Amino acid sequence: MHDLFTIDALDVLLVSFFIGIVVGLTGMGGGALMTPALILLGINPTTAVANDLVAASVNKSVGAATHWRHGSPNLRLAAYLILGSVPCAFLGTFITRWAGSGDEEDLLKTILGYALLFAAASYAFRMYLQLRLVTSGNTAPEGEPKLRPVLTVAIGAVGGLLVGITSVGSGSVIMIALLLVYPTLSAVKLVGTDLVQAVPLVLSAAVGQVLNHGVEWAVLIPLVIGGSPGTFIGSKVARWVSQSVIRRGIVIVLTMSGAKMLGASSNALLIIAGGMLLLGPLAWGFIRQTRGIPAFDNNLAAWRLPEKTRD
Repeated sequence: MHDLFTIDALDVLLVSFFIGIVVGLTGMGGGALMTPALILLGINPTTAVANDLVAASVNKSVGAATHWRHGSPNLRLAAYLILGSVPCAFLGTFITRWAGSGDEEDLLKTILGYALLFAAASYAFRMYLQLRLVTSGNTAPEGEPKLRPVLTVAIGAVGGLLVGITSVGSGSVIMIALLLVYPTLSAVKLVGTDLVQAVPLVLSAAVGQVLNHGVEWAVLIPLVIGGSPGTFIGSKVARWVSQSVIRRGIVIVLTMSGAKMLGASSNALLIIAGGMLLLGPLAWGFIRQTRGIPAFDNNLAAWRLPEKTRD
């Protein structure tokens, strides 16, 4: 237990605390930010993925319980997602070992890099879909959408496989797919349904990762101790922070983290970050203008999404 009082453990606690604040503020980015952050702190990829999944199962259970009390989840839709995601998440934890041929760490880094870039694109696309919703009146439809069982199970399977391999995708990938397949599903039901299905999904992936790689208590305990209060604080102050600004920041961080996992140099990362910081706001302003709203007018109410504990 003395490992818990080292500088490395303190680094993990502080990083998980600040990422927890981001998760509480934006409702996204938990796994996609935490796993690469752990790797950049010097923790090997398999340990980072395994411990992040175990810690995530705690946070997601809290978020799901909150939404359950408010009656927001579509339980039938969640059941179809669980049917596909849970077995595939468990299977995904074995894939890197089977396919790695002794190079498991390098393979996982490559997969994680592409997963992070995909998550960044997904987040950007989600922002655009939210913009369309806002400019269309932002009214929640009445009634439940007609379910598409086969396609929903397939979405759960793909998302579960990605989570099992990388710990990334339980919020971002599945959420984007649900937005596309069920565009009339209200935002609060979308978030609640995603959190409910994510609990058994992450638990399944966590069990598989523990069986394959075990847990590192000096990593797991600081993750839980730092992440839980960080997420709580973030959710409390979310109403005063511009969600669109934070979401654009997450896209930049995810892109840089993915590029780093794929071996990009420091100079390349600086160019990527500089280009996104300079050109990103201009491009987003142009998109806002095409939807008939001011390019740089931050309307906090228009950008608010329902809170979600972890992605």
